[in-house]
This record gives sequence, C-alpha cells and structure tokens, in this order.
Amino acid sequence: MEMIEVEMREALKMAIDEEMTRDENVLVMGEEVAEYNGAYKVTKGMLDKWGPERILDTPISENGFAGLAIGAAATGLRPIVEFMSFNFSFVAADQLISNACKMHYMSGGRFHIPIVFRGPNGAAAQVSCQHSHCVEALYGNLPGFIVIAPSNPYDAKGLLKSAIRSNDPVIFLENELDYGMKMQIPKGDYTVPIGQAKVVKEGADITLVSYSRMLGFCLEAAKEMQKENISVEVIDIRTIKPLDIATIASSVRKTNRCVLVEEGHLFAGISAEIGFQIQSHCFDDLDAPVVRVCQKETPLPYSKVLEAETLPNTKRILNALREALT
Repeated sequence: MEMIEVEMREALKMAIDEEMTRDENVLVMGEEVAEYNGAYKVTKGMLDKWGPERILDTPISENGFAGLAIGAAATGLRPIVEFMSFNFSFVAADQLISNACKMHYMSGGRFHIPIVFRGPNGAAAQVSCQHSHCVEALYGNLPGFIVIAPSNPYDAKGLLKSAIRSNDPVIFLENELDYGMKMQIPKGDYTVPIGQAKVVKEGADITLVSYSRMLGFCLEAAKEMQKENISVEVIDIRTIKPLDIATIASSVRKTNRCVLVEEGHLFAGISAEIGFQIQSHCFDDLDAPVVRVCQKETPLPYSKVLEAETLPNTKRILNALREALT
C-alpha cells in the first residue's frame, strides 16, 4: 500500500472523508467546521466537497447540537460531533451523560447511538484551566462510552475509522499540540481495532504505560534510560475504554516493575484504575510498587512556568522510573 506523510489533522480528515464516501449516513457537525474549515483545520475543504447537508456549522450551543446529533444517531445517521475543546463538552453534560451513553441500555437494546464526539482534550499552550481539563476519567466512569486517545497519525486515522463504524457512542480524544505531528501512513483504507494496546518499544527491566501526547515524553525517557543500560518497555494503551489490561499485565509479568503516565489528575484518574488492575492481576509478579506520573492536583495554571511545573514531563517520568527501579 502506498505510504504518504501527513500531519495528525490530515490523518483525521482522511478518516472522516473516507468514511463519508463509504457511508452516506456519516455527517459532521460542530462550531466552525464548515465555513471556517474547522478551528484546527481538520475539516478543511470538506464543505466544498460534501455540502451543507453533511458538513454542518452549529450555533455556540453544545447542549443543543449534541442533543440534535444524539437524536440523529438514534434514528439512523452516524454523526461526528466536533467539540472545539472537550472542556466545552461540559456544557452538553446532560445530553452526553443522561442520553448518549445510556440510551441503548434504557431502551432495552432497541436504540443504538452510533456517534463520535471528537476534538482536542487536555492542555495546549497557555489556554488556562477552562480549556485544559483532561476528560477521559470523567467519561471513562460512564458505562456505555468507548474512550479513545491516539498518540500518532497512523493510530488516529485507523481508530477514528473504527469509531465511526462503531454502533456505540465514542469519545475520541485528540491533543491540540499533536495536530502538526507528521508521520508516514497508508494512503488507502485501514482500521485500527478498538480495545488493543500496542507495545511501542520492547524492554526487559520496567514497563512504562501511557497514551496520547504523554507517550512522546515516555519514549524520550526510555531513550535516556537506555544510556544507563536500563531497558524500558513502552506501551501505548490507545483505547482507554475498553482497556487492554492483558497486554499491560503480560509486560508487567516480564519486567516486574511499572510506571504509569497520564496528563490527567492523580486522584481518581486513569492511572489509578490501571494501577489497581495491575495489582489485581500481577500482585505476585511486582517487585516494587506501581508509580504514577500525573498532572498535579490543581486547575492548570495560565503561567507558562507554572504550567510546565504542573504537567508530566520527561524529567518527572525519569524520576519515577528510577524510583520504581530502586
């Protein structure tokens, strides 16, 4: 298959465009997705190609257009809803929490809600706490949602295509700072299965688990540890829910030590869940306590200096690896 180099935003656009070609029920809606070509240019040129019936600009009313899309999904369409920031999904909390993830259950299986909510999650550069919250732990707590957070363009395209084809509601989390990341990906159709983690780098001494933008810092830390003759196995979980605990557990049984990294907060976060599952499945295999590297327990500051101090980084990951190895 022919390979092409694309940015993350282009990979996402390819996934949407290919699925719109494949299925006439797929449509896109959100703020500025049409006339403005998308706030992050993921939908650039798509209004001209597909027209206003399938690329829909909405008012600044997340609760309104999220509810509209959920109703459309229940009656046969497959909407892709872009939130300009996943923090703005809080405005649509009633629709997402009370309807999107519960409708299939509450209707006794009569209604499917094949909908994708996508957009940037977590911190960008100095956008302050109202635009920087990580939502995966919040939506991961709600049965009925699939939660996906890719770390690279290849996975972003393949997982988004799988999400669009899913008959269940998907929370698809991107990162604004990753939209310009470039990578060679296949030009044609391919999918990445939902619920499968990936061993990005094999190692023997310690397991390092993460997802989304934090994976890049993990790979940097693993490279630094190699200089000390420490072999770090790096796992990208890719899909937060359903979680591929089998791949993580297999690695921990091999290395006997584990560090978990997420951009979200420490308390009640994704790492807390993964850590508990590791101790449930691998208690006798662990030679040291599982260590977590998370955002510190404060709303994200606007100050560039404080922002850098609050978020996980390579230095903090290296300290955690050394702690788990002692």
